[in-house]
Amino acid sequence: MTILLTGSSRGIGAAIDQALRDAGATVIGHGTRSGIPADFDEPGAAAALWAEALDRSGGAIDVLVNNAGVFEANPLAADDWTAGWERTMRINLTAAAELCRLAVLHWQARGVGGRIVNVASRAAHRGDSPAHWHYAASKAGMVAMTKTIARGYAQGGILAFAVCPGFTMTGMADDYLASRGGDKLLADIPLGKVADPAEVATAVRFLALEAPPSMTGAVLDVNGASYVR
Repeated sequence: MTILLTGSSRGIGAAIDQALRDAGATVIGHGTRSGIPADFDEPGAAAALWAEALDRSGGAIDVLVNNAGVFEANPLAADDWTAGWERTMRINLTAAAELCRLAVLHWQARGVGGRIVNVASRAAHRGDSPAHWHYAASKAGMVAMTKTIARGYAQGGILAFAVCPGFTMTGMADDYLASRGGDKLLADIPLGKVADPAEVATAVRFLALEAPPSMTGAVLDVNGASYVR
């Protein structure tokens, strides 16, 4: 089982990488600290990553896990608000969509099935702060894309799933937790704690390797009951 995992070098991505390897999968990683480098803010980066991963895999990728993303504040009064919006959309959604497209075409050409797991966010369902319109919108788009892929290609054995973490104790979330008051924010989480990256990784590993085909289109929440649907 060969898996392409984006954003594999730290935080949730590093935990996913470890969980998949522990399960016996071969992981081709992407990231700034390890794996294949690719700046998703640059046009063509996703396609170049896919081509390099395909070469390293010997021509066959079985699972795509889209985990790479940014969480950057974009205040409404910012002069470069549109640039901030477009950067987040490019990295969080467009690059993931480009990789999903290439994966689906790859599996169709091979005449085999495959799996996509997209790491979205609780924000896809409940929104985010006033400075994070773009982040919430990008993750909602990822969830909608996942469901569309699941509905469109299931007959060919191509399955798609999403995971929606709430706050997770990674470098990307630490500053935001502190900026929102820490303890006050935790009071909104019935479990009383933010998720550990390993908990998110457990959900991703299950979807990538074990989830029954009839689960295709499923979106799993990992948020300590801070948002239930």
